[in-house]
Amino acid sequence: MYAIVNIAGQQFKVEENQEIFVHRQTGNEGDKLEFSEVLLKARDGKVEVGAPTVAKASVSATILSHMKGDKVIIFKKKRRKNYRVKNGHRQSFTKIKIDKIS
Repeated sequence: MYAIVNIAGQQFKVEENQEIFVHRQTGNEGDKLEFSEVLLKARDGKVEVGAPTVAKASVSATILSHMKGDKVIIFKKKRRKNYRVKNGHRQSFTKIKIDKIS
């Protein structure tokens, strides 16, 4: 069984007991999350497609940890103008485990 769910503006194909990284979610480690924007649900070859979401479908998950991704370097330069700017960014992620698709 799998489902396609919208989490924080991104679509993920999830299965039960799967661990995924999503954009930072509010809550502490061990807290339960409920996602109700299920776009597609499939079980035993039977596929339900929502318009835009599947009615009465939800995905429950548990927060495992909060972490930051790898550093991304942003470097801007204009030649012959003595203009150089260097910035860095680390995206915040939450590792979640999919408990149940209902």
